[in-house]
Amino acid sequence: MKTSAFLYPWDVVGDPDAAARVADLGVQQVTLAAAYHSTRALTPRHPGHRIVTAEHAAVLYPPDAARWAGRPLRPHEQSWVASDDPFAEAAEALAGAGLEVHTWVVLAHNSRLGAEHPDTCVVNAYGDRYPWAPCIAGAEVREYLTALAAEAAVRTGALGTELESCGWYGFAHLHAHDKTAGVGLGDAAQYLMSLCFCPGCRTGYAGQGLDPDRLAAAVRGALEPVWAGAGSPETGRAGIEKLLGADLTDATLRWRGTVARTFQESAVAAVRAAAEPGFQVLLHADPEPHRTGANVGVDPEHILSVADGVVLPCTGGDAAREAVLGPFAGRGGVLAANFGVVTGMGGSPATLERDAAHAASLGADQLRLYHAGLASAPDLRAVGEALSRLGR
Repeated sequence: MKTSAFLYPWDVVGDPDAAARVADLGVQQVTLAAAYHSTRALTPRHPGHRIVTAEHAAVLYPPDAARWAGRPLRPHEQSWVASDDPFAEAAEALAGAGLEVHTWVVLAHNSRLGAEHPDTCVVNAYGDRYPWAPCIAGAEVREYLTALAAEAAVRTGALGTELESCGWYGFAHLHAHDKTAGVGLGDAAQYLMSLCFCPGCRTGYAGQGLDPDRLAAAVRGALEPVWAGAGSPETGRAGIEKLLGADLTDATLRWRGTVARTFQESAVAAVRAAAEPGFQVLLHADPEPHRTGANVGVDPEHILSVADGVVLPCTGGDAAREAVLGPFAGRGGVLAANFGVVTGMGGSPATLERDAAHAASLGADQLRLYHAGLASAPDLRAVGEALSRLGR
């Protein structure tokens, strides 16, 4: 199976051995970050540094000044990689090692955007803003993210792109010094905490026949037992209906689904319009429409009619892989199974051969490895050995 490893440009820029080291793993492709959120990342093999702190969401190339002139929302440039164009410099080195390069573009996840433009944020039922989560129902946000997708995806030398967070973002967020684990929120409660009540979403709910104030009150009421210590084990749509009721669940999912689908259509169309024919467009996705985050909830039939395929989270047990791959199997398009290969971050490089074979039996035809730049030397050895055996 064709395999791609995720990388940041700072994993490659300044390290003359990086490209060959990745190629020696046995991968054919690198998915290289072109637009990314804030992060603190380990670089365990780089000759010049061990930690890179990306202080804010940024593009890792020089943005086109003419494209963004006069726009209130625009991407910020990075300042933590010593390069005029980190993406291009890294891509050139990787291509020189015989690797295909595809862009990795994070869209609706941007804390700096929310800090500078609070009116762009998701607002929960309690009135709390999520600065890391731009609300994709807003026309200004959609216009910005669509333009960003087109620019960041189609970089010189890239043969395709993977769009992450191309849909709803919500409560869950790996935030600096996070202090939100004191009360366990299950899958259904996370959905309720991710429902947006910004002016645009309130208008959208009204269009579904809902009173936004009553809906917000219903959400708060449904969550009250969680705050009281009863826990929230409910999962999936059935779990949401148990908390919120079937009618309200249906109406909120209908509104949010329409917003997500039209946004995804616009983003993919913008990328295709900017790219040469044959440029591949994949989305990081999840088959449960209520899911938010990096792997956005989608309707499998719809998204495979829009994009060339999906990248699906497959780290975990067999049942988890079956649940995420099953709804996409047999529908056509690329099905890339994404495996964590960093042991310290919950990945399992030691079982990659077996897990990848299981994913292939469920319809996966490509692999993604998260993340070659973050992995330890023993993790990378295990990956190389697994890919060698899989390729026999």
